[in-house]
Amino acid sequence: MKRIALFLITNLAIIFVLNITLRLLGVDRILDAQGAGLNLNALLVFAAVFGFGGSLISLMISKWSAKRMTGAQVITQPSGAMEQWLITTVKRQAEQAGIGMPEVAVFDSPDVNAFATGASRNNALVAVSTGLLNSMTQSEAEAVLGHEISHVANGDMITLALIQGVVNTFVIFFSRVIGHLVDRVVFKNERGHGPAFWVTTIVAELVLGILASMIVMWFSRQREFRADAGGASLAGKQKMIAALQRLQQSVQQPHLPDQMAAFGISGGIGQGMKRLFMSHPPLQERIEALQRSA
Repeated sequence: MKRIALFLITNLAIIFVLNITLRLLGVDRILDAQGAGLNLNALLVFAAVFGFGGSLISLMISKWSAKRMTGAQVITQPSGAMEQWLITTVKRQAEQAGIGMPEVAVFDSPDVNAFATGASRNNALVAVSTGLLNSMTQSEAEAVLGHEISHVANGDMITLALIQGVVNTFVIFFSRVIGHLVDRVVFKNERGHGPAFWVTTIVAELVLGILASMIVMWFSRQREFRADAGGASLAGKQKMIAALQRLQQSVQQPHLPDQMAAFGISGGIGQGMKRLFMSHPPLQERIEALQRSA
């Protein structure tokens, strides 16, 4: 909760500074002189509420929705040696990482994958696919679990949700500023909002949303490198490298739902512009980063 509070305070400060900056630059006076009649304070509050609202709600229900989307079954009473090993390994790694014991689950999928989610470091879920358990050695699976525990310990789910909230706020705010300018200044609409406002706002949201997605995906790729390093620390560097190499050998593409793709350990393959929208770096880059590390 301290992490969430600190991040929210930081983001509120960013919004406050944005408001002051726009006023110092005279944007409000320019808008008033052009007859735009735009209330920046009200718009910032509106943008922040809607920008953060969806991200925070998604974060709070992330465990529930992940279970429903993947069909993950939480292990309450281990039914075999494999489930007992999963519980024991996650418990040991969680203690090493200094977090509360996450729920441990298995979901039925041929995809070699795993994910972690949850609203806090002490209220998380770590899940692995049956495909991973059937394809990986125990040491490789241990490294994957260490990777996911590191995501939890680093607070990646929380940070990603809040970064999404920040960029959502900016997209909502600036798209409506642009819409107002076009509607009032270009089309000289003096009352209410004309069609130009709505059309321009939608187009601006699409364009700004694409740029915002690049920022969010860039952060997502950086957190994968950190989680790989964390997995190497918890399970061993060579085990983590071996696990990534095993993922690299898999010919199947990830089958996690789109909403869960950024939380899986295995990402897709992309070149050129597509790379900017990837939630995971290429596996070869991740392997090389670990090989270069001390």
